[in-house]
Amino acid sequence: MSNTIKKIIAKNSEAERLDIFLSIHLKISRSQAQKLIAQKTILVNDELPKKAGDLIKLGDQITVGQKIDKIASISPKKTAVKKVSFKIKIIKKTPDYLVVEKPYGLLTHSTEKNEADSLANILAKKYPELKKVGEDKRRPGIVHRLDKEASGLLVVARNQKMFNHLKEQFKNRTVEKEYLALAHGQVAKDWDEIKFPIERSRQGERMSALPATHKGEANLSGKEAYTEFDVIKRFINFTLLKVKIHTGRMHQIRAHLLAYNHPLVSDPLYFQKKRKDKWDKICGRLFLHCTRLAFTDLDGQKQEFESALPADLEKFLLLLK
Repeated sequence: MSNTIKKIIAKNSEAERLDIFLSIHLKISRSQAQKLIAQKTILVNDELPKKAGDLIKLGDQITVGQKIDKIASISPKKTAVKKVSFKIKIIKKTPDYLVVEKPYGLLTHSTEKNEADSLANILAKKYPELKKVGEDKRRPGIVHRLDKEASGLLVVARNQKMFNHLKEQFKNRTVEKEYLALAHGQVAKDWDEIKFPIERSRQGERMSALPATHKGEANLSGKEAYTEFDVIKRFINFTLLKVKIHTGRMHQIRAHLLAYNHPLVSDPLYFQKKRKDKWDKICGRLFLHCTRLAFTDLDGQKQEFESALPADLEKFLLLLK
């Protein structure tokens, strides 16, 4: 590649890893792109990227070929990390509820740390009535959640009557949720169910899913958990699954598939240390997306919604063919 300084404006509305963006636009390998980033010859909106996996969004300006030490005007303040702006797609809006697509990397609601960025906070600013809905001020209108690392469909209640109605459906396990998930390895069975109980691990931030007996001892402390899956497609080293959950335990799909010996691609918590992570790095995000959601409204009518696989995950699947 020449030393000529080149500026590229991102035109894709879907967030994309910086190294993948550079490899596509400069027609170089990802390792070459990562080398350019490491050499500090890449700027994003006149700032140094933190890492090769930083996400590039619509309108970002990428400068290629200019050494950072030659830019005297950049101060520590100017090199601060740019705040990520999340785009939330509203699938359906009614007086009683919102159906939205949560993007990857966004918390459903804030935790004890009171994070400013969460789906709940963003929606509450746009729809102030949500602040009076629910049982927890940190979770206005939120009846169920998706992991920060996952993406896909969520229903949010706009009034307390709908909140209670949805809560009852989740309690009775009548809400239907389906996911697309890419697992490591070739899953042998075309269909199977996983019923390993789930409990919080000693590490605290993750859950453990163990068979009913583990090292000869019954797992009595774990909570009931039920996951069902169908194989959609097998690749050489991966399997695309349609997953249904019949219970709603924290990290259920991720913990269950790890215990099933087929962890999800790019899972930062539930992974096997012995497995090489080359493809996880290329994917750059957890391959888990809620594609279907169904529940009944206050009139007793079934409402069903679908969400296509995000463009970044579709692109990754193309690499496996």
